[in-house]
Amino acid sequence: MDMMIVLQMILASIGGAALYTLIGIAPGTDETAVLAPVTIALVLVGVSPYVILSFFIAAIVAKKLTDSIPVAIAGIPGGVMSAPMVEHAMVLKTHGLPDQSIKKMSSGSVVGTLVSIPTSFLIANLILPYADKISEYAGLIFFLGAIFLALMTKNKILSLAIIVPFALLIQGLRHLYWGLEIVPSDVTVFVSFFLGITIGPIAFKLFELLNNDFRKNLPGLGNKEISLKSAKKEKGFPNPFNILTKKETASSAFGSFIGAVTFFLSPVGMTVFLGEFLTRHIKDPVQRASRAISTMDGLTNAAYISGTLVPLIAIGLPLSPMAIGPAAGLFNAPPVFTPEHNIHHLLSMGEIMTATIIGAIIAILITFYVTIKYASQICAFVFKYIPHEALIGLFAGLVVMLAFMDAGWINIFGTMLIALVSGLLHKNGVNYGVLFMILYAAPWLLGVLS
Repeated sequence: MDMMIVLQMILASIGGAALYTLIGIAPGTDETAVLAPVTIALVLVGVSPYVILSFFIAAIVAKKLTDSIPVAIAGIPGGVMSAPMVEHAMVLKTHGLPDQSIKKMSSGSVVGTLVSIPTSFLIANLILPYADKISEYAGLIFFLGAIFLALMTKNKILSLAIIVPFALLIQGLRHLYWGLEIVPSDVTVFVSFFLGITIGPIAFKLFELLNNDFRKNLPGLGNKEISLKSAKKEKGFPNPFNILTKKETASSAFGSFIGAVTFFLSPVGMTVFLGEFLTRHIKDPVQRASRAISTMDGLTNAAYISGTLVPLIAIGLPLSPMAIGPAAGLFNAPPVFTPEHNIHHLLSMGEIMTATIIGAIIAILITFYVTIKYASQICAFVFKYIPHEALIGLFAGLVVMLAFMDAGWINIFGTMLIALVSGLLHKNGVNYGVLFMILYAAPWLLGVLS
């Protein structure tokens, strides 16, 4: 690894931290929808895998650091993973402590990053001897993963019932493309189908709005007023261990460790469960809320980092909710990355560690500092001048472009079909993770059934 690559990794980390600092503050930005398309696009244009990994780690750390800001200030989740913290953040806001809420969450996120990186490499080393065996049964593992996640969702029966039909839809479109000779028989369309699932809820909602009767029955909300309270100015570089109490630091570190170890489980489920379990004995509402949000933010960051690093280092297959979602481009972005040729195969463990540390440190130095110093100002800027619709339009446009690159014009409509079916299923209680697992398991599953 020469100095030019290291410089590129540093610059990419700075760019990722800066970009996702702003995106993290924008309300309602789903992690998969905003991370996966950009990562895949970087892979497809031929960016160095060292640079891609540094960018991704910086982006995820920055996103998890800043999605706490709209939660604390306005009670609006900055992303899916920050939704469980809204209730506790509102307790602190009610007591006039939104600035403390931001500091506690951001500091917990830093603790989560610091704990999860060494833990992830330790777990990966323990799994490494069994990697070949796990790879042999990848199709079966994805299928069992789909069943497991289906049993964890709101609508268990529908989630289980849809496994085979959704696999048929995916493989049916692939065979259609092969039969029409749109793509060669040795090319498997993957990226656009993955992104179709990602934008499913958005696409379905937009098509619902084309129904005049549905649109007329929607409630008119008018302009929403959001009050922003100025936070106290900090001097020097903020120290997360001074912001958190000893008990909050210990709770956040423990939660982060458990989140890293349980990387294969749902991060949202673990966040809610552990956050409540570790704080329910605290009687004082302010202390309980402070402990809960710092623990939850640490756990979510740890779950995201370990969910990326452990499968990437040990196996090379996306065997975690994080790996099959936001981090999917690191494992599979044909024709550049495939399950047999991705960052796992291209980078050594030492190189993955170097890229991870560079991305994480730069994101912490930039985003943590900015979050603590200028949270209210940045949040006000984003709420005033960056419409949520603009971000959605940007990523939807990127999906259309990648769908065209995958298999031409017809695949734009194929991806739209995947998106609409996924959106309908998601609306009726089928989790993203189930659909992603089916996408990976489809070739194996249809092979067994045929």
